[in-house]
Amino acid sequence: MNSINRRSALLAGLGAAGAGALAACSGGSGGSGSGGSNALVSPSGSAVAAADKKRASTGRQQKFTLTAAPAMIDLGGGVMPKTWVFDGRTPGKEVRLSVGDTLVAELSNQLPNKTPTSIHWHGIALRNDMDGVPPATQTAVRAGSTFTYKFIADAPGTYFFHPHVGVQLDRGLYAPLIVEDPKETLAYDDEWVVLLDDWVDGVTGTPDDVFAELKRGMADMGGMSGMDMSGSSSPSSSGDSMGDMGGMGLGSVSPSSSASPGGMGKKFMLMGATSNLLGGDAGDVKYPHHLINGRVATDPDIYTGKPGKKVRLRIINAGSDTAYRLALGGHKLTITHTDGFPIRHQQVDALLVGMGERYDVLVTLGDGAFPLVALAEGKNTSGLALVRTGSGSKPSATVRPKELDGMITTASQLRAADDVRLKSAKTDVTHEIKLTGAMMDYNWAINGTPFDMKVPQANPILIQEGQRVRLDFVNASDMWHPMHLHGHTYQIGASGPRKDTAIVLPGKKLSVFFDADNPGQWMLHCHNAYHGEAGMMANMAYRA
Repeated sequence: MNSINRRSALLAGLGAAGAGALAACSGGSGGSGSGGSNALVSPSGSAVAAADKKRASTGRQQKFTLTAAPAMIDLGGGVMPKTWVFDGRTPGKEVRLSVGDTLVAELSNQLPNKTPTSIHWHGIALRNDMDGVPPATQTAVRAGSTFTYKFIADAPGTYFFHPHVGVQLDRGLYAPLIVEDPKETLAYDDEWVVLLDDWVDGVTGTPDDVFAELKRGMADMGGMSGMDMSGSSSPSSSGDSMGDMGGMGLGSVSPSSSASPGGMGKKFMLMGATSNLLGGDAGDVKYPHHLINGRVATDPDIYTGKPGKKVRLRIINAGSDTAYRLALGGHKLTITHTDGFPIRHQQVDALLVGMGERYDVLVTLGDGAFPLVALAEGKNTSGLALVRTGSGSKPSATVRPKELDGMITTASQLRAADDVRLKSAKTDVTHEIKLTGAMMDYNWAINGTPFDMKVPQANPILIQEGQRVRLDFVNASDMWHPMHLHGHTYQIGASGPRKDTAIVLPGKKLSVFFDADNPGQWMLHCHNAYHGEAGMMANMAYRA
């Protein structure tokens, strides 16, 4: 039986309370409020409506119905878990529209046990009251109820959608969202959406089970007494080594400890996963499967094409705890976009994709059968799909093409295309976003304060419409964090790519810039589903 976590129970009650509570908490629907100089713009206030009127619209509406419900699904290879999905499948059916179209999506919640849910449209700079974050921007959609999302999609790109309640992201509730540009100048013959995911639900437990174990931290773990807690752990030279204990997120466990990774009484907590690309600790959770387009590696999804054709891959990491190093055997990849925005094209062998990140790449297909491998970075396992243009045997599920160890690119090495680079401007406000926490107590937070969804307006990071904002992400933890900002795209540094999700390595600082041009209350959080749910989240709120 699926448990309802503390936030789900809270949201169920909020769903019954009605949407009026949101306006009351935020100072009223007019967006002016009565909370003094720090009154916040309401998600459905006049400032939000005014900004929405400025969006370029085609006047066309694209209507969809999305039903969230339990289902037994076929992941291939005899793996048939029961999970929660949209319309009986995972990934859910792709939603595709043209830039400027209005998406009208009715969510029908048919989840069990009175479980509330929502839909967050990841990466879309939409109006605030359609962002899908209960209770900050809407009341949760109660089981047996419906809610209609309606917004203009005015920026082309590769996006996806998923719930923003508890750890529901780590079930099967996600699907790609593609906003096409009728003025697209990129030349290619075909498209293939490549959606990556780490899978646990219905196989070894549920995401709620995982979170409950993680929240207990390591204080109750047996077998710790013989471990050296004073030394300094160093990442292995191999990007996917399981040879030391750095993957516990302690930053102080000796590789020489006699304790064996994964053998300390924890069912879901991952031990010993390390990656140089990720600065050490690679992840928290043991996943039995890694999927590409909803298929396990032993029974992969197959793309069929023709030699010499140029294909655009739209790559989406919908996982909850896993970064993927992705490569196509026998091919080079030309990166053209990240998080929907164009970059100066760069040819690579492989790329690193954190949770919530998206990359578009072009590839000219060779003749034969080629493995598309999503190596679970630092976790010594992978997902697999197959590209077939001719004869050739199917590769093994554990194939490791040499490209995985070739030229590997991360977002910090990319540059924005000239037409999307932010105009030079004076920074009006700088906020330090300190990322704190550790596996020992599983106490993830921003600026030392775990986010409390019961009072999402408390302790906001305040900005004002029209400002150029600088965020300095300072990672004071021993774990990497993919930091996602709702409702905006930021630029990494002075000329880096425009993104909404970026990896911040342990012990490092990452500075990003954005223009405060979309009023409302927006979540800023780690897109590791378990870190965000534990408290690594904040409200980036506009002053009224």
